Amino acid sequence: MSLWLISDSWAILYNRRMPLTLIAQPTRIAAAGAKPKLIDEYIGRVNSQHAAVSVAHMRSPQGWSEPGQKPEFDEFTVVLRGTLRVKSSAGELDVQAGQAVVAPAGEWVQYSTPNADGAEYIAVCLPAFSPDTVHRDG
Repeated sequence: MSLWLISDSWAILYNRRMPLTLIAQPTRIAAAGAKPKLIDEYIGRVNSQHAAVSVAHMRSPQGWSEPGQKPEFDEFTVVLRGTLRVKSSAGELDVQAGQAVVAPAGEWVQYSTPNADGAEYIAVCLPAFSPDTVHRDG
């Protein structure tokens, strides 16, 4: 089976001949930012050794923020609960539960959770998230 993953800046032919695979549990990843945030990677470089895509479940408390970044990957984020604030060079968005945001590769972005209920969301990165390609400020 072949699957093309296409972005404005890159294309990856995903051609793995692997059997159906159950991912029984995620791996907890250390988070950057001013308050503790939980990152559970289900698919990606750490938990499943996939470099083409990463899928992580995030939970961040009120007042959490992370340094700005200019990643080499596209990031697709679906907010499940609360509000995720996304600042970019184009402005600022408050992404509510039931909404999604797309941050293209090369765009400076900064994520935070300003509201009392924090936020819970799923982040999908293409290609997979890597500390070497996120390019955080500072």
